[in-house]
Amino acid sequence: MASQPIYQFYAELEDYRPKIWRRFQVQGNCSVARLGYIVMTLYEMKASHLLAIEHERPYLTATGRLSRRMELLCRYALPDEEGEWKEYDDADATQEKLSQVDFEEHSRLLVNYDFGDDWRVIVKLEKMFSNPDLPGKELPRVLEGKGFGIIEDCGGIYGLEELAVAFNAKQGDEYDRYREWLGVDELDLERFDLDDMNFRLKKLPRIFADIYAGYEPTQRSIDLIERKYLKKS
Repeated sequence: MASQPIYQFYAELEDYRPKIWRRFQVQGNCSVARLGYIVMTLYEMKASHLLAIEHERPYLTATGRLSRRMELLCRYALPDEEGEWKEYDDADATQEKLSQVDFEEHSRLLVNYDFGDDWRVIVKLEKMFSNPDLPGKELPRVLEGKGFGIIEDCGGIYGLEELAVAFNAKQGDEYDRYREWLGVDELDLERFDLDDMNFRLKKLPRIFADIYAGYEPTQRSIDLIERKYLKKS
C-alpha cells in the first residue's frame, strides 16, 4: 500500500497552444529531483540537457492583488559530476523531498529543461491525500493528459509550433526538412497515449536519475527512451 501521502499535480507546458497538459500522482517521499525526472518523462524530454526546478509564487500588488509576475522562493538544481553547483545558491534537488516544500496558496513549481530551448513546465499541486488501498508500486502514475510533449533541440516553443504546422500541412520545404531530420512522415503533437506513458513512468525516472548522476545509459535504457519496444513485432 502507499504508506506516504499522495501528491496530485497538474502540469502544463508554458506558452504552447493547444495546451499540452498532464494530471499525475506521486508519493510524498519523492525528491524534488525525481519529480523533475517524472515531468521530463511526461513531456518526452530525454535527459540530454540541464535541468532545474524553481519554486515560485505571484507577487502581491500594492492593492493586495496577485501579479502575473512571479517571485522566486527557491531554485533546486543538480550538482555536476564533481559535486559543484551550477549556481552558488541553488538547493540540492536530490536531497529535498516534496514533503519539505511549502506549497503555500498560489505557489507552484517550474521545471526548466534545456536552458537554450528553454522548455518550462508549470507544475501546480492540486491536492494531498491518503489511499491505503493503492499499492505504492502503482506510483508515479498519470491520470489524464493531452498533447504529445516536446521535440528535443527543435528550438523551443517557436520551433514546436513550426513543427506542428509543417506536419499538419504534410507538404512544402519545411515539412520535407523536418521529416528528414526526424526520420518520420507523420507526427501528431496532439496525441497522448495514457497506457504507454504509465509504462514509461515506471522505467524512465530511474534511468534519468542515473544519467544526471554521471552514469552512461545502457543500450537497453536508450532503447526505452527512444521507444524501440514499439518497433518489435
